[in-house]
Amino acid sequence: MTLRDEQYREDQLRNRIAVLPAIQRKILYGRMVRRLKDPDSYAVLNYLFLAGLHHFYLGRWIRGTTNLVVFLAGLVCLLNGQWSWGFGLLITITLIELPALFYSQRIVLRYNNDLAESLLAETDCSRN
Repeated sequence: MTLRDEQYREDQLRNRIAVLPAIQRKILYGRMVRRLKDPDSYAVLNYLFLAGLHHFYLGRWIRGTTNLVVFLAGLVCLLNGQWSWGFGLLITITLIELPALFYSQRIVLRYNNDLAESLLAETDCSRN
């Protein structure tokens, strides 16, 4: 999905939330506000280049751990004089994670939309 698609989805979710009774809307927003993520924080964690931290921020533990292990393995290889392996691992992880730098707004908006959708579904189930 493009950023525009995610923004449209966000508008649709806001419209669905707006028609909820006030008390349910308040409860839903209370639950959402604690778990919403900020695209700028995500981007900063990615820019710090400690590979994987931005995945931990979104709760993607397996991917974050994998990236961090590969990043650390690359550093260990460099420190042990295995230049080709070290640079190879670091370049590989950089190329894999480079799109996240450019698409941080869309990635976090999708995360927040998915969160809103799941909480809204729970609210709809509790209303029935």
